[in-house]
Amino acid sequence: MPFVAYHALERPLAFYAHIGLAPVALALLPFQFWRALRQRRPHLHRWIGRGYGGAILVSGLGGLIMAIGTSSGLVAGLGFGLLAFLWLGTTGRGIWLAMQGRIAEHRVWMIRSGALTFAAVTLRLYLPFLFATLGEELGYTLVAWACWVPNMLLAEWLLRRDRNRPVEQPA
Repeated sequence: MPFVAYHALERPLAFYAHIGLAPVALALLPFQFWRALRQRRPHLHRWIGRGYGGAILVSGLGGLIMAIGTSSGLVAGLGFGLLAFLWLGTTGRGIWLAMQGRIAEHRVWMIRSGALTFAAVTLRLYLPFLFATLGEELGYTLVAWACWVPNMLLAEWLLRRDRNRPVEQPA
């Protein structure tokens, strides 16, 4: 895709930081949600979390720089820029809450972070269909939003569903 590949020439540090470390964050994500690992080996959970957070910090900044300098148009740039900004923000907030010992709130924010991390997967699922039906230019503009907005809506629905579920009282 020429509208992505040109970043390797125009802003190589941002490009390679993003494409090199976003997959690291994605690969670490399942381990962070693995309940048995968190409970049995909390120190390992913390170390994996540091790697996850570091990968997102560098990759998210790279993504933000690429979004600002995109040649794909304002709508695509805003979609990917907002994704990068929210990815950095939700992850940073989640880590800060963990450092404060506010673990229940930490989990909520890390679910949001995970939903945004998973945008890498949803983008790759949607892109071939969007390119085939709408063409590259319009498909890419749409995927800039479609890869993460539904993920966030699903995460928020799950978080609110759990919060609004009545607690059963013992008989």
